Amino acid sequence: MKRLGLAGCSVWLLTLFSVPVMADQSRPQLERLTCAALDRAVLSLADGPVLLASYPAFEGHPPAIIALRGVAFTYDNALASIALFGCGKPQSAERIADALTYAVDNDPDYHDGRLRNAYVAGSVKTSGPILLPGYWSQERNAWNQDAYQVGSATGNQAWAVLALLEAFRQTQTPRYLQAAEKILLWTQRNTYDSQAPAGFIGGFYGYPPNPVRQGWKSTEHNIDLAAAWDALNRIKASAESATQARIARDFVDRQWLAQEGRFLIGTLPDGRTAEHQRSGLDAQIWPLIAVRQPPADWSRVFGFVDQAHRFGEGYGFSRDPDGLWTEGTAQAAAVAHLTGAADKACALWPVLIAQQSTDGWLFATPQAQISTGLAIGPDSTSNDFFYYHLPHLGATAWAAIAASGVNPFTGAQEAN
Repeated sequence: MKRLGLAGCSVWLLTLFSVPVMADQSRPQLERLTCAALDRAVLSLADGPVLLASYPAFEGHPPAIIALRGVAFTYDNALASIALFGCGKPQSAERIADALTYAVDNDPDYHDGRLRNAYVAGSVKTSGPILLPGYWSQERNAWNQDAYQVGSATGNQAWAVLALLEAFRQTQTPRYLQAAEKILLWTQRNTYDSQAPAGFIGGFYGYPPNPVRQGWKSTEHNIDLAAAWDALNRIKASAESATQARIARDFVDRQWLAQEGRFLIGTLPDGRTAEHQRSGLDAQIWPLIAVRQPPADWSRVFGFVDQAHRFGEGYGFSRDPDGLWTEGTAQAAAVAHLTGAADKACALWPVLIAQQSTDGWLFATPQAQISTGLAIGPDSTSNDFFYYHLPHLGATAWAAIAASGVNPFTGAQEAN
């Protein structure tokens, strides 16, 4: 077996049976199947604004994940909209952006520009408040809502902004820009914390009218906001946008540990004390493509990632992971591709294709369940944020983003 380089990827010539092998087609194959899956999911719903279920209908799984049924997570849908633009499916992308835009002004409880972490999946009725997810609890014999889903995490606000600004760049439709500005204004007013290291806190968890303020600061959330504010500033330049982008970027800069070649995950709940033990894959690699002119030294982070986050042929969420995280492996492929690490990206395309479930969707993980090492909320008694062996919108969207060569933070698309 002989390995040859071709167009940044590798070609394997199998000589045992003298069978010629074409160049690796994993990336275009991944792009076709994931783009088609996302487009079909939108087209399967009635005309108008839509939010896609983060996990399609599933049966026979533990009761603990009943709260995921019929739920459209804001982050996943923002990714899907960005991905669909990159896939060349603008009409489907706009339908999701329209739903996010409607949600900004039609919350059942708040009228301040924030988004919830999740909504009811499906066609969005554009009359009356947008619907929030929930389920009937047999144990309580009552309607139940998930405290995280009805909260407002800062990073999710930023990703919605990135999706809306991409929709504006693609269409020049004013309502997308206006909705993005409202969301960012809410984050500025409600999540900024001036105590060192200055930056933006995690957001709010729980039920209205008094959700719990989450005082920890996340590297990932601040990466997202740095990109979102910078994206707004490129479209509509202002001193305020530039200032907010700089605050978030400065926080990210301070999380870089040059001696270890990695980023800290953020702070403890006091908003001051650095968290040194845990690591999140996204916080390690997103800075390489999310901010303008990242320091060359940051490229060393893949050495840490390969040592701390590697699981099999892909990557896991946490340090010393207990399974493969498909979404994160797609993120690694995207970052590697966009930063010129072609060989690293090429090795991940077939890993992602292998996670295909049905109809082009990718499983969140091939394991039954994997841990992130993180807690869902302040009332959690353990690190209870898991991913399951279920088809997952976030994983599918990130794979489409990676395979199509889109930088989701800027909307720029590399030539295939």
